[in-house]
Amino acid sequence: MDSTVTGAVVVGAVFGLGLYALVRALLPSRRGPVSTVARIDEMRARGGLGGFAPSAPSAPGAGEPGAGRRDRLQARIGDRVAELYLQRGWEQRSLRADLALLDRTWEGFLANKVVLAALGLFFGPFVFSMAWLLGFGSSPVVPVWLALAFAAGFFFLPDLEVRRDAKAKRRDFRRVVAAYLDLVAMSLAGGRGLPEALKAAAEVSDGWALRRIQTALADARITGLTQWQALGRLGDEVGVDELKDLSTSLALVADDGAKVRASLSARAETMRHRELADIEGSAGEKSQSMLIAQLLLCMGFLIFLIFPAGMRVFQA
Repeated sequence: MDSTVTGAVVVGAVFGLGLYALVRALLPSRRGPVSTVARIDEMRARGGLGGFAPSAPSAPGAGEPGAGRRDRLQARIGDRVAELYLQRGWEQRSLRADLALLDRTWEGFLANKVVLAALGLFFGPFVFSMAWLLGFGSSPVVPVWLALAFAAGFFFLPDLEVRRDAKAKRRDFRRVVAAYLDLVAMSLAGGRGLPEALKAAAEVSDGWALRRIQTALADARITGLTQWQALGRLGDEVGVDELKDLSTSLALVADDGAKVRASLSARAETMRHRELADIEGSAGEKSQSMLIAQLLLCMGFLIFLIFPAGMRVFQA
């Protein structure tokens, strides 16, 4: 009886501590100077401080009343959670870079996380009820822990999805950047200046990666930045270090065409060698996985052959 009471007290204390931490995290606190400056910068980037904020493109089905209400509710949830992240100073820079590479908004991503966590709260007790109907488990504390566990797991599922998709897309972006550097070097060898070469090389295709580079170069003309500074800003936005390094090197040798061509050619060759090394490493890992699978298959086949004889020996 004492152990049961002690266990209930411990469970109640842990649950109360978790509830207190959750309330403390959700309640607004006094903003520090860092979070205030970050909020002002974000508002300026979105056009909230005297800037012009372009209207968002209408999503499919936005004209339907149900879809409009759902989108407004999702936007409201995303704004609230984004405000909470901003107040707490949770910047999540790598995750924001992944979302920027995937052309997804930060607020929509946070709203998706909250909705999935709410589904997890209901999915946990549902799993317990199914197990209880089958005769497994009888403690009333289990549904609470299952609800919290599934809510936490569902809350972090979008992070795994975004990082997986961004990793594959960032690899493709690096391949395009390597080809883009070769095109810029060839344009420079043809007698063009560096700004014209950067612009002409980005216009040879309408792929998504080159479109991002075209947009960055076009914004540079509007904002008054140099084109290599725009490329560095794009690299910082999408998390591609090669573009940031390219921006730094172009800023140092922008006035010398021969040095620019040599730098771009060497950088493109280095990126190709790195890509080949990654491909070879991935192929080696897949070969090892196939070898392990073949060994397991052979072991299973041997067990299948030896099992009848072993059973006869033990029965005798």
